Amino acid sequence: MLEDWLAPKAVALESRGLTRRLRPRPADEDLIDLAGNDYLGLSRDPRVIEAAAEAVRVWGTGSTASRLVTGTTALHEQLESELAAYAGQESALVFSSGYLANLGVVTALGGPGTLLVSDEHVHASLVDACRLSRSRVEIVPHNDVEAVEKVLAERNEPHAVVMTESVFSVLSDEAPLMALAATARTHNAVLLVDEAHGLGVTGNGHGSVHAHNLAGLDHVVITMTLSKSMASQGGVVLGPQILRNHLINRSRPFIYDTALNPAACAAALAALEVLIAEPDRPAAIHAATAHLAAACTAALPPDRSITPGAGPVVSVPMPGPQQAVEAADVCRRNGVRVGSFRPPSVPDGISRLRLTAHAGLSSADLDRACAVIVDAIGQVS
Repeated sequence: MLEDWLAPKAVALESRGLTRRLRPRPADEDLIDLAGNDYLGLSRDPRVIEAAAEAVRVWGTGSTASRLVTGTTALHEQLESELAAYAGQESALVFSSGYLANLGVVTALGGPGTLLVSDEHVHASLVDACRLSRSRVEIVPHNDVEAVEKVLAERNEPHAVVMTESVFSVLSDEAPLMALAATARTHNAVLLVDEAHGLGVTGNGHGSVHAHNLAGLDHVVITMTLSKSMASQGGVVLGPQILRNHLINRSRPFIYDTALNPAACAAALAALEVLIAEPDRPAAIHAATAHLAAACTAALPPDRSITPGAGPVVSVPMPGPQQAVEAADVCRRNGVRVGSFRPPSVPDGISRLRLTAHAGLSSADLDRACAVIVDAIGQVS
């Protein structure tokens, strides 16, 4: 039965160059990594590793249950307290993934009396949250504040949530947060900002909400992932204490999911401590991003330009999905790992190489990576 059902779908994907395959990586792979999201370069930092190992020795390998049973440890509460202070928020609540943090807050705020206004480029976790929310959803053009204002002004629902990302994951452009926050305030709406690609990168590491002096406002809510700059795993919702209390009681992904394991909490805490102690790391990310963007721009034809964004991503447009995969393969064979994004993962439908800069790249690494990527672009264009 499944063969008849799924085989035609697999053939259709393959014919369009859109088949995705898992590629296990060895622990000692000798590649320059421009595909992962370890933005601060801390996933192999000895301080972060030792913190995780010590948590295993003290707490064991698992959290044993959901947060409301036995899953909450002192490490969870310490992480929540320190992240909230760093981001300038009143409180924080840790989930077991960033995906679940977005699901958890949107579905807990959603329902028939809530309008959700979503930027068309938001992450799949927010898209899925909208679908599960039982709310009316309005999708607005990317970064279009006037469209948001119009939808809010015409709504009938008593409540509304405007959803965006601080820095978008593919094009690396930044949302107009100040204008969105003002519009949301005018129309008695909440602004939900996903800082997955802002934490540790923008605002000297504190994120874009903090950088724009929006932290701590009673109508601004933040979600974050711990799997990127924090070199760990998990997600967080940050906002007023009353929101935290509501999520503890009403958020199904929080109530019914097993808690984030203590080792992940300890690793994220250690990474945050490194970021605070070494505040120059975000600047190193931006320098590496500029270096990569300049090299790739010079290698592209005029109709495929690169606009450097606020975040750590350099998005290199390719002629099509097959060429994106081929270019990534060429890079890997020559010692550089890059991302290959194809529909439906790209919001504008344009297949791309996705390069992610991180603070641990040396000048030699950057020069080598640029040479390999430029050669790969030339081979498939």
